[in-house]
Amino acid sequence: MIRVLGIGGGSREHALIEKIASSRHEPRIYWISEWRNPGILEVCSSTGGELILGNTTDPEFVSSTAKRLGVDIAITGPEEPNFHGVPDALWRAGIPCVGASRDLSVIERSKAALRRLQWKYDLPGKLLFRTFRDLGSAERALEEAGRNLTWLQNVVLKPARQAGGKGVKVVEDRQAYLTEEKTAFKTEHARWLLSYTSRYLDTDEKILVEECVWGPEYTVQCLFDGRTLVPFPMVQDYKHAFDFDIGPETGGMGSISGPGEALPFMTEEEFRESVEVIESVLRAIQDETGQEYRGIAAGQMMLTELEGPTVIEMYSRLGDPEGVNALASLETDFLDLMFAVVDGRLSRTTVRFSGLASVVKAVAPEGYPDNREIARGHQVDVDLDGIRGNRCRVYWGAVHLEGGRMLTMGSRVAEILALDRSIEEAAAKVNECLDKVRLRGWRTFYRTDIGTPESLRRMEALAGTVRRLYALRRSRGTVGRRLDWVPGVGLVDPAEEVRRTEVVGGG
Repeated sequence: MIRVLGIGGGSREHALIEKIASSRHEPRIYWISEWRNPGILEVCSSTGGELILGNTTDPEFVSSTAKRLGVDIAITGPEEPNFHGVPDALWRAGIPCVGASRDLSVIERSKAALRRLQWKYDLPGKLLFRTFRDLGSAERALEEAGRNLTWLQNVVLKPARQAGGKGVKVVEDRQAYLTEEKTAFKTEHARWLLSYTSRYLDTDEKILVEECVWGPEYTVQCLFDGRTLVPFPMVQDYKHAFDFDIGPETGGMGSISGPGEALPFMTEEEFRESVEVIESVLRAIQDETGQEYRGIAAGQMMLTELEGPTVIEMYSRLGDPEGVNALASLETDFLDLMFAVVDGRLSRTTVRFSGLASVVKAVAPEGYPDNREIARGHQVDVDLDGIRGNRCRVYWGAVHLEGGRMLTMGSRVAEILALDRSIEEAAAKVNECLDKVRLRGWRTFYRTDIGTPESLRRMEALAGTVRRLYALRRSRGTVGRRLDWVPGVGLVDPAEEVRRTEVVGGG
């Protein structure tokens, strides 16, 4: 009997264990989580395995547990185990792991390192960027941009390290009479970023400033064995808490995919180009580290007029909720694919997808994402029969089973999935189920606009506009080219400054 170990405790991991358990090999599954996820617990028990509570980012604990259990193969769900070297420890213990090593997962852990890699190897799909280790240098650069009207006027400010989706601010400074106020806002947020990222000791850079681009966002998730890359169908996720993309950014309130490989507002050519961009990053990080990437990777992408398919961020794992869409579409035995990844056999493996559309929507407790403490400890009730009656499935997230009660842990409670011929039909089914996950004495929230005809029409219009501008740039040979005008200097190429300060100078 094959013994499998999984790591992580959210909805993505519930979907992972469900997919592994459906294997023709009938594996025994063990799982390490920091809370008792009821869905993961149920699947572990049904296979004769066990759910083990423990620190998912402790390499010694995870590897020693795997050895004690006689595990044949392991897989990491979230990113932090990768960042802390859990896959490295498992491989050293003789247990193959589907998961990026600590060195390879830097493409997600350090957003600054990702950008530097793209520019060093001159990869497609990159953005202008600056990194800062202290507030003073960030303030000086942002104030100078306000005076000189460079690309640093219209920017995205981010934590330079992966921080669970928190801290991203888009600031467009196009009105001269508001420049002083916008510069002050940028400086204040840079101060917040420095304070927030001070808790992370594994990256030197604290603040990342990128050029502001616009266009439809989407995610392409892939399996990679170091030589062969196999993409899942495109997914689009929705980060903002409330309908119509308002409210704070979250880990993801829902996602859509299909039917087929590309989203309805994207083309097959854009899908293929996106896969090539992601593969270029993975091959570059392999060259940089001298290690083989054997795991899952994903590009959080945007179709832009400047570069076409453009990397916004890279993941060293499946997205959440995007991974739920990807796994739902997969028809090939996932355990076979796990062994193909660690053995380097993906080129000889046939991977099939259903071609159906899928929609996932999250149910979250009030207080998430900015005040998670007040979102903790609330009892969860669910009408499972009602959800199943609508031909939907529920994947439990940050929920802890204690004494027969399900209690919230402060993050998303559950994700509800539906499959159908179209995104609109799947979304309608999920919307019927969102109020079937409830909290006693506390409110939940969710998004009903994801996957609606109106939402898809807006994306189609946006993608069409960007596509026309990108096609014009391609026809004129100006893809990826930028110019700034600096008073007293004239036209300058901002890419040269990036190469000088961030690539040659190393930040």
